[in-house]
Amino acid sequence: MRLGLRVVSLLLPLLAGHASLAIAQQVWPRGEPSAVGLDVTPLADLAAEVADGEFGYVDRLLLVAEGQLVFDERYDRDYEEISRGQSGPIGCGTDACASPDDIHDFNYLHPDRHPFYRGRQVHTLQSVTKSVTATLIGIAIERGEIPGVDTPVFDLLSAYDLSSLDPRVRDATLEDLLTMRLGIEWHEMDRPLDDTNTTLQLEKSDDWVQFTLSQPADADPGVKWTYNSGASHLMSAIIQQATGQTTAEYAEDHLFGPLGIRDYHWKRDPQGLPDTEGGLYLAAEDLARIGLLYLQGGVWDGVRLLPEGWVEAATARQVNDVAPSNPNWNWGYGYQWWRLDASGLDVWAGLGFGGQNLIVIPERGLVGVINSWNVFGRNFQLVMPFIDAMIESSAGT
Repeated sequence: MRLGLRVVSLLLPLLAGHASLAIAQQVWPRGEPSAVGLDVTPLADLAAEVADGEFGYVDRLLLVAEGQLVFDERYDRDYEEISRGQSGPIGCGTDACASPDDIHDFNYLHPDRHPFYRGRQVHTLQSVTKSVTATLIGIAIERGEIPGVDTPVFDLLSAYDLSSLDPRVRDATLEDLLTMRLGIEWHEMDRPLDDTNTTLQLEKSDDWVQFTLSQPADADPGVKWTYNSGASHLMSAIIQQATGQTTAEYAEDHLFGPLGIRDYHWKRDPQGLPDTEGGLYLAAEDLARIGLLYLQGGVWDGVRLLPEGWVEAATARQVNDVAPSNPNWNWGYGYQWWRLDASGLDVWAGLGFGGQNLIVIPERGLVGVINSWNVFGRNFQLVMPFIDAMIESSAGT
């Protein structure tokens, strides 16, 4: 494991104004925290705690300010040894798999596939994939390929067999899907990671879209917030029907390409659809580009990618009281984006299983990324301390 701030001399002049920042090159320019008004001490203190094991298996902490990479900590983990002998409902680790067939993209314990993909630098994002895919929905609306969020969602899935769809949800809109209020019964956050968990059932099914469409309703659309990864996977089918491209192809052309993202992996379901509930892998630097796009209001290098008002709607508190809170935290949910407001500041976040986090603090002009792989026992929570450190370090800005 290595510890020590990876902060080098400023390579490019400071870019003025958060709304006009644009980073078109593949490598982030690096800058000194002090040059952008940051006190690095809170971040360095937290990084030291991570190195001491206080937050489990953290792989990367990254912070971007003023379009520059100002804080970057990597932690070397030997997942061959960490996973050795481990097995359970979500997979099997080193020397724990009964067959080579058990080592596949949905084995969450084997180091060949998680957290880094087959020795590459791309890291699993898990449910941060949902936030990225919702961004593609926004791009499709901007391009006129999807009419808007008030479109009946099952009109966008007319290529599929809707005969088993519960009539109660037939009038659900795309916005109902995006805000996790589709009305379909789903047991994910209220069940352990075992065969009673609907998302694990989904991943073991032969057809993820039809599995989701066949689930019963337990609420009218737009009424009950239920975290539903199956609904998020429907975005993959929606994008393909609306655009004629897979989600991965569409991302290459209209999101990854413009942002300079060259390397990724996207897992696929049994039908070949990219897994939009949790299957995307990106390097931390590239995930930060998604955050910067939102910080810039959906504009990149002078070109509007997202509709006017999309960022405000996607990161708004469309739903409140969606997760346990404490007096310092106020959780909410938008279009597959979380709100984790703290210290009187808006905080936008993508959150993923095992400790994947994309954090945007718009008032401070900050984008942060956490990569971890805490799936081997205790559930460590680093996102809140990291947000606190980001806020404290930027208090003078």
